[in-house]
Amino acid sequence: MHVVAQLAVSLDGVASGFDVDLARFYALASLWQEEVTLIGADTILAQEADVLAAPRRGPRAEGPLLAVVDSRARVHSWNSLRDLGYWSDVLALYADQTPARPADATTRELVTGYDHVDLAEVLEALGRRGVHTVRVDSSGALLRACLELDLIDELALLVHPVLVGSGDRWYDTRRLNLHHVGTEVFKDGVLWMRYCVAI
Repeated sequence: MHVVAQLAVSLDGVASGFDVDLARFYALASLWQEEVTLIGADTILAQEADVLAAPRRGPRAEGPLLAVVDSRARVHSWNSLRDLGYWSDVLALYADQTPARPADATTRELVTGYDHVDLAEVLEALGRRGVHTVRVDSSGALLRACLELDLIDELALLVHPVLVGSGDRWYDTRRLNLHHVGTEVFKDGVLWMRYCVAI
């Protein structure tokens, strides 16, 4: 299985506080043709109002599966997410100790780990189901957890020519063994830099 993460960062290594061309970001992300998009509950909750207000186009049969890490059962917009028109279906990722959640026979679940979702076990389970490519859609806790567990195979950085000046760096890259595989420069000065992550 190939696990890839793409994120937008500033020159000073911050992943927020500047404008990102989302059309370009997701056009580039689509090049991996992932079968599963792995995302954290925080990212979903930050966009929940937009998700609930968006038109419901229905599931996209050829789209990837949206798998949401939700150890505390905070996401409730499963049907709206499924019907956005981006994903084929949704999969709720829970742990054994995830609090009680409303019964919803239409939402698929995968339970791994005790207090928190076991990300390595999730990827193993997806691999057993024939998944070849997973794209991690996160620049926060989920991405950091995947990097700490050596679960990321490829990292793509959209480096923006801005200095944010404050905020947390997305990760201490000195801890990563990165092998450069390519760089593309866009007219606006954004660099798309791709790296293999070696263990």
